[in-house]
Amino acid sequence: MTADSKEVRPAAAQQQDPPAPGGTRTAVPDWLRRAAGIGELWTFVILVVLVAFFTIAAPGKFFTQYDLTQIAVNAAIYLVLGVGMTFVIITAGIDLSIGSVLVLAAVAAGEYNIHHGGPDAGWGTVAVCVVIALAVGAGWGVLQGAVVATGKVPPLIVTLGGLGAALGIAELATGGQDPAGAAATHLQNSLGFGKVLGIPWLVVLAAVVTAVFGLVLGATRFGTHTLAIGSNPTAVRRAGVGVGRHLVTVYGLMGLLAGLGAVMWLASYGTTSIAGHSTDNLKVITAVVLGGTSLFGGRGSVLGTVIGVFIPAVLTTGLIVIGVQQYWQDVAVGVVLVAAVYVDQMRRKTREQA
Repeated sequence: MTADSKEVRPAAAQQQDPPAPGGTRTAVPDWLRRAAGIGELWTFVILVVLVAFFTIAAPGKFFTQYDLTQIAVNAAIYLVLGVGMTFVIITAGIDLSIGSVLVLAAVAAGEYNIHHGGPDAGWGTVAVCVVIALAVGAGWGVLQGAVVATGKVPPLIVTLGGLGAALGIAELATGGQDPAGAAATHLQNSLGFGKVLGIPWLVVLAAVVTAVFGLVLGATRFGTHTLAIGSNPTAVRRAGVGVGRHLVTVYGLMGLLAGLGAVMWLASYGTTSIAGHSTDNLKVITAVVLGGTSLFGGRGSVLGTVIGVFIPAVLTTGLIVIGVQQYWQDVAVGVVLVAAVYVDQMRRKTREQA
């Protein structure tokens, strides 16, 4: 470890104000500096305001136990994807391919299930299908990470190409049609529709994934390196950390969680839904950015992503309850994404001036 290793710290940990030109410190109000560092709190306030608005706008129809359960179930898959996307964006990367990778993993697992029992397949086949989905997702993620790390191709371009390629392979394998019998009844009755202590297994699984990788990001060397790479990759290299290898691992993790999302989708809906994931990347990136993860890298948290995932979920459910046309829901999510990026830029400028 060299003297330069002192620089291997997340931007959020560097609190000392740099002197402005001329030897004086830039005068930034303390409250503004503090506000730039509490993204999760602001996101939670937005979530509370949305819940309050729809509860008042549709009394007795919103914020019921049924609505809360449905929101949690609908958000579970996006939460799993959002956890992976949090790691990717913290490194100053992006992954536009997650919806297509989910489809490809679901098709691979579904095709195996079709030829080994279909809906009546046993637990052994279910286990193999899960392994296939995870392996396909992780393999695709590692491949994209390797191109980003060694080919020096921007992640935007790599994953945009991966989006088309993964979806194309899935369509070639199925003729563009969702195959029948892609999910075993055992999988659907357990993970898809089962509950433990009244809580759906999908929600439990998403909560476990969130807790595990929240600890990984906040309390391990891997998480520290992830944050540091997004902040200052040059300093990380000088400290002896393999930045390229780390990026491959991060994109592999994203792919792995996309594969897990495929298993959850098959369990919940019993089909591959080849044409149903074109906006998954928009929804997940929106949630992650809303949760305070900076698109410029170096800052973010899984806790913020949890809150950010539920904002579009509440927004979508609330708009349905008050009778807003479905197409306006996509418009609303798009507007929220642009607003979140704008706020992120303002917060970044505030930190730079602090």
